[in-house]
Amino acid sequence: MKIAVVGTGYVGLVTGTCFSETGNHVTCIDIDQEKVKKLSSGVITIYEPGLEVLFERNRKHGRLHFTTSLKEGIQDAEIIFLALPTPPGEDGSADLKYILKVADDLGPLLSHYTVIVDKSTVPVGTAELVSERIRKGAKVDFDVVSNPEFLREGVAVEDFMKPDRVVVGTASDRARKVMDSLYAPFVRQGNPVIFMDERSAELTKYAANSFLATKISFMNEIANLCELLGADVDAIRRGIGTDTRIGKRFLFPGIGYGGSCFPKDVQALAKSASSVQYDFKILNAVMEVNNQQRLRLYEMVKLHYNNHLKGKTFALWGLAFKPETDDIREAPALYTITELLAAGAEVRVHDPEAAENVKRIFGDKIQYFEDQYDALKGADALLIATEWSEFRTPDFEQIARGLKSKIIFDGRNLYDPASMRDLGYSYFSIGRQVVSAGK
Repeated sequence: MKIAVVGTGYVGLVTGTCFSETGNHVTCIDIDQEKVKKLSSGVITIYEPGLEVLFERNRKHGRLHFTTSLKEGIQDAEIIFLALPTPPGEDGSADLKYILKVADDLGPLLSHYTVIVDKSTVPVGTAELVSERIRKGAKVDFDVVSNPEFLREGVAVEDFMKPDRVVVGTASDRARKVMDSLYAPFVRQGNPVIFMDERSAELTKYAANSFLATKISFMNEIANLCELLGADVDAIRRGIGTDTRIGKRFLFPGIGYGGSCFPKDVQALAKSASSVQYDFKILNAVMEVNNQQRLRLYEMVKLHYNNHLKGKTFALWGLAFKPETDDIREAPALYTITELLAAGAEVRVHDPEAAENVKRIFGDKIQYFEDQYDALKGADALLIATEWSEFRTPDFEQIARGLKSKIIFDGRNLYDPASMRDLGYSYFSIGRQVVSAGK
């Protein structure tokens, strides 16, 4: 098939590259001339494990192209994916200006029947709105389909190539046949392509992300209660995670969720509910819990030092909102850094991939280190905000040599408290016993 993907952000680039891997001819379109120039010359613009191999292979074989011209990019395309940003507006609702602008431009350019696919996360009713905008200028038949993505950053290629399900919203038999054929190579193992109406598909994405965010916030509340009651959140997590009705995923406590999806989607769904005068109490509580939890690491530090942080130096490992990505959108680390700086502390940071993105926010207000152990030198304590694999089994002797005191504040519960006691560390984690050096 000939496919066009409008937007070369995280979703658009993964989508275009993975579709080209199954033999389709894909043209990705973006208004950012510098980005298109880089992609056309073989420079990938996001960090995602496994993507570069597919990107290079399909560029080499002529199946993956990039352009800034919408007219050129959609020429002869049977399917056009809209993978454009939908950032939250001031009121929390999803901003559709980028999608609607492309919809306005698409109408006059269509020369034959085309399936236009909303790949972006959009509010209920967007497919209808996009269809109306395209119809104003179109002289040929088309269908607008909702096909939300369920990609996890860090394993997005695997998620796309072997999806546990594909959700397609369309009332058109013609569009259904096109989408069924497109996804057939990806579901050969029997995982379903689930067809439904457009509005249900749009709401499915918000419902899925909001439910996962709810699990995270619920477990963070349990962790906070554990600290007050003297219980162990790890034991509780195992105790409830083995219940098949609950499941073991998304039950790891920490310092809140971040990224491009959960914060935006939870907020947008709550806003959609309020627009029809429905008080979505659970979602409002989820957002409140997360707002508090992302400051949890800072609060632990502040309590330990009796609010005297001015002049202190802290090393912080992990800047991305999760491992295996350079995405820092709504990353808890950013909130921790902001509070530490406001309290007069100095901050030394390390992240395998996200440091350059953080530099655009904090500039020279903090210090950046390529080596995780270099960041420790002269620091009063180590803070951990992202669970990168290389942080899981560090050299604790080298950590001790770098720090002024053997103190670790772990926002991701990477280490065993008993082992940290044996190593002589003061160790603070989420929902577990506090370990004091020598006790």
